[in-house]
Amino acid sequence: MQKLLSEIRACEVCSEHLPLGPRPIVAAHPNSKIVIIGQAPGTKVHETGVPWDDPSGRQLRKWLGVTDTEFYDETKFALIPMGLCYPGKGKSGDLPPRPECAPLWHQALFDQMPNLQLIIVIGIYAQGYYMKDEKKKNLTETVKAYHSYLPQYFPLPHPSPRNRFWLKKNPWFEVDVVPDLQKRVEVIFKN
Repeated sequence: MQKLLSEIRACEVCSEHLPLGPRPIVAAHPNSKIVIIGQAPGTKVHETGVPWDDPSGRQLRKWLGVTDTEFYDETKFALIPMGLCYPGKGKSGDLPPRPECAPLWHQALFDQMPNLQLIIVIGIYAQGYYMKDEKKKNLTETVKAYHSYLPQYFPLPHPSPRNRFWLKKNPWFEVDVVPDLQKRVEVIFKN
């Protein structure tokens, strides 16, 4: 695993497309039990090199019901974005994750995590890649049908502050989905 992580962190496959240059952000361990597949690092995470070290990460930890210490324990959580480097700015936020990363690195990482019990897929890019034709017509419907993807996948919306309108429009998410997510995370770490 350490050799693979070193190779990933040295990756420059799409460096000509990255406005801030390559800085692959990934955290994983052979004992990881839950993988969180996000979108791509933002500028703050690119600067610090710490995955989910931003307001989105704070919200995600609340949804999961875990402390910072638990979240950054790689034997508990592997943090693997769809795009490992900051992709740049678009018209309405960051650009989509680079398409090279997931096919190049994800399966190699999964192959070295035999204790994996749950893959949390955050946002449309991760859900599209992992759930393919099984995802529903939009993110809201996919998240609403989260039970149908268990026990392998647990789809979530992006925890970005930009999604506050989605959360306000879909109160069922924090009433029904978040408590079930927290319960599943707790059960996985008790076993």
